[in-house]
Amino acid sequence: MKTTTASVFLLFIIFSVTPSSFLFGVANATNEPVLDTDGNEVQTGTEYYVVSAIWGAGGGGLALGWPSENPCPEVVAQSRSGDDGIPVIFSNLDSNDGVVRLSSDINIEFIPLRPRLCPTTTVWKVDDYDHSAGKWWVITDGVTGNPGANTLTSWFRIEKGGALGYKLKYCPAVCGTCPALCNEIERGFDGEMVRLALSTGNGWPFIFKKVGKSAMEIQQVVHN
Repeated sequence: MKTTTASVFLLFIIFSVTPSSFLFGVANATNEPVLDTDGNEVQTGTEYYVVSAIWGAGGGGLALGWPSENPCPEVVAQSRSGDDGIPVIFSNLDSNDGVVRLSSDINIEFIPLRPRLCPTTTVWKVDDYDHSAGKWWVITDGVTGNPGANTLTSWFRIEKGGALGYKLKYCPAVCGTCPALCNEIERGFDGEMVRLALSTGNGWPFIFKKVGKSAMEIQQVVHN
């Protein structure tokens, strides 16, 4: 029912990324900074909750999900309404820039509050094509850094989402000669949970809420 990472690149051959797109994707100080819910610039290496900008039935924050059939690697799922989810940290393509900027390639990594059972990484990536749903799901076990063909599935972007906040996008430009998908990121239901998936629609709006205490500090409280 679902493909492997290698199959991702087989489908990618019907898409393309131009050299000019590559130049646009590199993080630089001319790109407008992403702001958190306090109005401050979102920083790399700092923990934030990624929370739905639509309340109520729109759901809460993003977190790790464990599908019953294949719990590892975990998937990027949405928590119930009122729950901020699990913190993430962002990493820029340009490691010299500590500010997360619009339309720039970034890695996103969950920082779990408790020990995990899966041996895989918590870095987001696009994989796990679901033929029955016709969707590419966003899961974990991605790679941070090392931009190029081998890490193409692990790069995301943040774009303006109108009055409601920001939207996430998968449109990597870290490899100027590599073909790649370019899609908005929406919510989708897999029969068990609400998850993130690539979409040809308008994308789902999110906001970024800075964590008051780091995950490490919270872990120390939990285990003491």
